[in-house]
Amino acid sequence: MIAKLQNIVKRYGENIILDHLNLEVHEGEILGLLGPNGAGKTTTIRSLTGLINVDSGSIQVFGKNQSMNNLDIRRELGLVTQEITVFSDLNVLENLRYFGGLYGLKGQELKNRVKEVLDFIDLNDHIKKKPGQLSGGMARRLNIGCALVHRPKLVIMDEPTVGIDPQSRNHILESVKKLAAQGTTVIYTTHYMEEVQAICDRIVIMDGGRVIEEGTLDEMIRRIQREDKIRMTAVAATAELTASLEKIAGVTAVRLNGNDYEITSGVGSGNINRVMEIAQRHGGITSFSEDKLNLEDVFLTLTGRKLRESDGEV
Repeated sequence: MIAKLQNIVKRYGENIILDHLNLEVHEGEILGLLGPNGAGKTTTIRSLTGLINVDSGSIQVFGKNQSMNNLDIRRELGLVTQEITVFSDLNVLENLRYFGGLYGLKGQELKNRVKEVLDFIDLNDHIKKKPGQLSGGMARRLNIGCALVHRPKLVIMDEPTVGIDPQSRNHILESVKKLAAQGTTVIYTTHYMEEVQAICDRIVIMDGGRVIEEGTLDEMIRRIQREDKIRMTAVAATAELTASLEKIAGVTAVRLNGNDYEITSGVGSGNINRVMEIAQRHGGITSFSEDKLNLEDVFLTLTGRKLRESDGEV
């Protein structure tokens, strides 16, 4: 266990931002942290990193109690902020050296780490450029590099791909997967569902300052899915075909529109092969698909909101 938050309460005035939050982060995983705006994700990150104190509850990171005064924990953390937090008057190489120095790296060790990070973020050809001379995607990669130069055990990435081109986004996502493969634990927050589906081992959904669901995507889908749906277009829709489909065990409804069928079964019925077999016996089909829930469906079901519905976060 890399980190554990137990019964965390954080208030700002009369507003409860974290309401007895419980969260675990497992070693070596990429954990996707999702929630609608105002769910408390940013406050959770600030609490976890020791940037703010909480009103009650306990936070352990690397088996130690976290607080604003615990510098030992901070030395093992890397925080990639949503904003570009590098020095505009330093070039790429100087920024990496500076941030490495902040964490106590020096001499040959610092040189080696800077070289490794430059290879990792693919900015070797731009080391003399200042941040303002970089593209948006390159600046994002430099931002990530500065958080990695001291080789942290846990990296927290807060919206690391905001406002960049698809090529840079793909580079960052591949880099995150490489980090995890090397043993680094990653907490990843984003407003892009497809990114979470692509790279995260486990997902936590927050709302109202609490965790309302967690697990792998498949686990969460199984918990909310109530039915399976198969759609197909028959070569010829006949009463015999319709009747045969209705007789399949587990089928709860068969809807027909022209030659298009929608077959609904109880969840987990496993009727795909049966439907295909019957359809082939009655003249065949021209198209076939199975409705599958995705992370957007899970999120909307649990929170009643879309992830990118509004601006602002606490």
